[in-house]
Amino acid sequence: MRWLWLALALWGAVHPMSWFLVWFNSNGYDLMAMVDAWHANAATSGLVWDLTIAAVTLTIWAVAESVAERRWLGLLAIPATFGIGVSCGLPLYLFLRSLRQA
Repeated sequence: MRWLWLALALWGAVHPMSWFLVWFNSNGYDLMAMVDAWHANAATSGLVWDLTIAAVTLTIWAVAESVAERRWLGLLAIPATFGIGVSCGLPLYLFLRSLRQA
């Protein structure tokens, strides 16, 4: 399973970023304009909140488990989650977590 987690983390990094780059190339590199676009309507606002709650949940889980087990590698999933997205951070965390069991 661990290689599946890694493959999903890579896909979760590359695929969303390709769409973000298309948007930035069309609209300029204005992060606040992108945040405004995320709230263009109720559907996109709902999706943003859904992903935000998932990101916060993943962060709490990664921190709690890393502190309890004193294994800090899993914390790398936090910047991946907030810098790229949950689609990268969650499978990355599962990959890093699976390394403990190997």
